[in-house]
Amino acid sequence: MIAFVITTIICFIIYLLLTTGSGTLGLWSIEEILLGLILSLITGFVTRNIFVKKDLRMLNPVRWIIFVWYVIGPFFVGMAKANFDVAYRVITGKINPGIVKISPDLKTDLGITLLANSITLTPGTLSVDIDEEKNDLYIHWINVKEDVLKGDSVDCKYICGNFDKWIRRIAE
Repeated sequence: MIAFVITTIICFIIYLLLTTGSGTLGLWSIEEILLGLILSLITGFVTRNIFVKKDLRMLNPVRWIIFVWYVIGPFFVGMAKANFDVAYRVITGKINPGIVKISPDLKTDLGITLLANSITLTPGTLSVDIDEEKNDLYIHWINVKEDVLKGDSVDCKYICGNFDKWIRRIAE
């Protein structure tokens, strides 16, 4: 029951944030609020066991503050650097694409998901698969450097910088 309530409230807050300013009465209209409540109840019922597990660690506001700081700081900087790198490679044609494996040592599904999404959102990299037993990620990389390969795997710092350390603080 607690998972349903938490998921419904979070979905309703996200709905309200996404529809802010589109109503006739203040920020929302009555119809929008009712529709948001109905959609949040349905979403909360369907996804209650997906988003909220037995541990409620992601309800800690400190983790959300760290997450926002991660997105504004290290993730934004990493994405800006990757944009310049990809632009350079497109202009010069110096690419060496390939799929490599990284082992980020993250233990939670949320941590692996956050890292995979961060890597995919960064230009020049794409998360293509996960080894669910070892939590290894397979990444398509625009410029595989032969000198950093250790067998078929690469150290995380070459692909995602310090994203894994930040995500460990957030999700584990």
